[in-house]
Amino acid sequence: MKRRTEWLVSLPTVAWLGLFVVIPTLLVFVIAFRPSNPYGGIGRGWTLETVRALAAPGTLVIAWRTLWMSLLTTAISLVLALPAGYTIARAPARWRNRLLLLVIVPFWTSFLVRVFAWRSLLHPDGPVKRALAALGLVGPQATLLYHPAAVVLVMVYTFLPFTILPIYAAAEKFDFRLVEAARDLGARPFQAFRKVFLPGIRRGVVTAVLVVFVPALGSYIIPDLVGGPSSEMIGNKIAQRVFSDRNLPLASAVSAVLVLAVLAPLAAILALQRKGKKSDIVIGEAP
Repeated sequence: MKRRTEWLVSLPTVAWLGLFVVIPTLLVFVIAFRPSNPYGGIGRGWTLETVRALAAPGTLVIAWRTLWMSLLTTAISLVLALPAGYTIARAPARWRNRLLLLVIVPFWTSFLVRVFAWRSLLHPDGPVKRALAALGLVGPQATLLYHPAAVVLVMVYTFLPFTILPIYAAAEKFDFRLVEAARDLGARPFQAFRKVFLPGIRRGVVTAVLVVFVPALGSYIIPDLVGGPSSEMIGNKIAQRVFSDRNLPLASAVSAVLVLAVLAPLAAILALQRKGKKSDIVIGEAP
């Protein structure tokens, strides 16, 4: 009876996922093996030519660029979010809510407006370029826009709140007396942070990595507005294939690669979590 109730409660969610996630994803994979027709539609029959086209040097360059820019964005966001989450969790209660408010304030404005704001800041006549030029850090002809560094900068700004929040949620439940005990036993501050605090909030860290890395892989607006042609990512290539080239099979093939790239880290993390649970069970059974 209990299992039947659970199934009934889960049925709307399962139906929603099947209708709007699983079926469209399967259609993307199916269309990737169909030929295109001269009118921008899907031709008859089946072909592997579209999949072979993914091995073109230009596509591989964009795939590699997407991967390293997403990994770099995730790493920088994590480095910035860990001390931020730690500080917020250890702050007095009256300050904690105020600090959290500062983290979520960017969500009150439109994502598109924020990206356009960065476009204005990094513009050749913008304040950032003028300040750096005044300090002699960049030349008068240097361009901050239309560069991979600009894309990574804006992606870090965009995804940083999503990194801080899960780390803070895990840090809030962490027993900081363990860190103090490590310090009493002779551990240096960073050593206690690395060997006691980080393992204690690993679930929050894993969640933060996922919520940054997966959306970063599919970024489209940010590289389109501040990156330019030299900073295109897979999301831009999919849009070009759909709207400019009108080649739906090739767009589906690139999208299928993106889906696999998203599923791979999820599967790896699930495998690691399952392995960790087995290790805990073994340790728990040890005499």
